[in-house]
Amino acid sequence: MDDALWKPQSTITIATFAGGRRVCDNRAMDAQKYLDLIRDADVYDVAIESPLELAKNLSAKIQNTVLLKREDLQPVFSFKLRGAFNKISKLSDAELTNGIICSSAGNHAQGVALAAQSRGIRAVVVMPITTPSIKVNAVRELGGEIILSGDAYDDAYAHAREIADQQALTFIHPFDDPLVIAGQGTIGLEILKQADGDIDAIFVPIGGGGLIAGIACCIKLQRPDIRIIGVEPEDSAAMRDSLLAGEPVSLDHVGIFADGVAVRRVGDETFRLCQMFVDEIVTVDTDQCCAAIRDIFDDTRSIVEPAGGLAVAGAKKYAAENNLSGQTFVAINCGANVNFDRLRHIAERAAVGDQTEMLIAAEIPEKPGSFRRFCEVLGRRSITEFNYRYTDTKKAHIFVGIHLSDGQSESRALLESLTAAKYPVVDLSTNEMAKLHVRHMVGGRAAEIPNERLFRFEFPERPGALLDFLNAIGTDWNISLFHYRNHGSDYGRVLAGIDVPNTETDKLEAHLAELGYPHWEESDNPAYTMFLS
Repeated sequence: MDDALWKPQSTITIATFAGGRRVCDNRAMDAQKYLDLIRDADVYDVAIESPLELAKNLSAKIQNTVLLKREDLQPVFSFKLRGAFNKISKLSDAELTNGIICSSAGNHAQGVALAAQSRGIRAVVVMPITTPSIKVNAVRELGGEIILSGDAYDDAYAHAREIADQQALTFIHPFDDPLVIAGQGTIGLEILKQADGDIDAIFVPIGGGGLIAGIACCIKLQRPDIRIIGVEPEDSAAMRDSLLAGEPVSLDHVGIFADGVAVRRVGDETFRLCQMFVDEIVTVDTDQCCAAIRDIFDDTRSIVEPAGGLAVAGAKKYAAENNLSGQTFVAINCGANVNFDRLRHIAERAAVGDQTEMLIAAEIPEKPGSFRRFCEVLGRRSITEFNYRYTDTKKAHIFVGIHLSDGQSESRALLESLTAAKYPVVDLSTNEMAKLHVRHMVGGRAAEIPNERLFRFEFPERPGALLDFLNAIGTDWNISLFHYRNHGSDYGRVLAGIDVPNTETDKLEAHLAELGYPHWEESDNPAYTMFLS
């Protein structure tokens, strides 16, 4: 193969971006060569032709038809085996003598290991230390020799290159290689084959750029009317920044939430192809990505990894910002290798990302009945979280999560209502520190509550349930500690501290018995005595 085929010709004007949009539409003379490579790609010995499925609920939600390209259903739960296998299948016996090596954030590594296993050759895989264990274990099970090095992909890449030179191993690049790009481009062929009607846009996650380069080249040379829109995390937008700069640039830092696309620098060849064939780049934040993961689950009952949710997040944002309806989008679900332990964080952030939950901090008077009066202003909305710990005798600061049914317009109206009711309030829905840390740290020890007793309560979960609970508790005693979080189950769970003079103990116990809520006293619980009392 002539390497000159993969370099820009001096007579070709490379497309430039203005505000993220391509403003010229030239084609490189070697583009047809790529289409030939894609059509000749060898992927189906290990890959499946993944289905293109209608996301019925999501389509109704955003008023555009959304088709999910289910690369999360591949044998290694990622598209990466396509490019890896295509590259390795075309290596000579001499190139495979000592084995192969790759650097990867996880998914490419599985593709390389599977391809090596099928050919009976040695595979060394260098992965960042931050790689999720589910990906590390999967590579190990496929027979890959794992080396963990560095905090991000680029660190692992540099180390893998050193080992390749030392041990005369053939390096399999995860994205910046024509045969890898061509393998990923087979997804484009499948989309054109599977789609029944017209497609307006295809949304593709971007890490190093191999996936979007292959798909964009394949689609644009056959259906130039279809828009190709890349999607990147806001904190790892290497391709967007490179296209705006007119050349590949290196990011100083990349976020690792979407570890599958955490790349500081895109490939030279993938950049060149994206200049020619990609129409636009959309960036999304962590909350929008988490909301997309939930959307995909609602339609498929499958859980994708953060990178796997990027395309859906981008499609939702693009449709909303451009006020689009009635169009047909394809979103590439690129992978599903996510640690189970991460689901807690994903679920917690999804509601904020979908604008179905807002988080606020408010100040209320420190006196009996304050909670109830505050909740009366909120109305019959579902409370998703309520955190409070007594501080002094004058005022209390509370952290509250509130379910929204009408997104931003409802949140603005609610803030106006609270302000009109004379409650100092701050919207923390976009405050990263508040979402990551403060919501879990509201509390601590409180002084001057000698008669505090701690109780756990359960009550049927429904809109307005928390207000009903507070009404039932009444205003006879001051609540000194309060924590409530809607866990999506049938019953709400509250932890409450109640300041009860010794002379009123019998009265409180009689009142609690009369309420009928299941409850347990936790005043002697060591977690309470050690950290809160």
